[in-house]
Amino acid sequence: MSDSRAAVRYAKAVLDLAVEKKAADAVEKDMRSIVATVSGSKELQDLLKSPVVKAEIKNGALKAVFEGASEITKGLIDTLTSNKRVALLGEVALKYIILNEDLKGEGVAHVTTAVALTPELEKKVLDQVARLTGNKVTIENKVDGSIIGGFVLRVGDLQYDASIANKLNNLKLEFTNSL
Repeated sequence: MSDSRAAVRYAKAVLDLAVEKKAADAVEKDMRSIVATVSGSKELQDLLKSPVVKAEIKNGALKAVFEGASEITKGLIDTLTSNKRVALLGEVALKYIILNEDLKGEGVAHVTTAVALTPELEKKVLDQVARLTGNKVTIENKVDGSIIGGFVLRVGDLQYDASIANKLNNLKLEFTNSL
């Protein structure tokens, strides 16, 4: 939990600096690259978390991997390294993306369904979420058969679970609590 708070604080600071320097979109591009690279590489995650590897080596490796990044992004890497928080880099990048999308009035609605959304249904969900949040939203549909039916909608920190699996679990809890 405290790591998450720290990641949000670093992300806010970087966003404030990027907005001040009018480089928020360039930094967001860097952050998207960081999220994809860190989440896609177990070796990089292990390197960042390793207490054995010296901070200078971590910093050098990150600067080599992200050599085309903006100065603000390189400054974030330096700051996280010097504060011994470099393991938070992926999480900070993700929080930055979310904060920047909120600042622009955009967002991503993550919809998990048992089958793929049809274009008509996708449009209805987009309209409803845009009306509820007041933001321009794009949909990212994930198909997961384990929810049996219904959907799980997640926008930012809000989640609405209308899946059959969730309803069955709630029913199971009611039965076990009433015995």
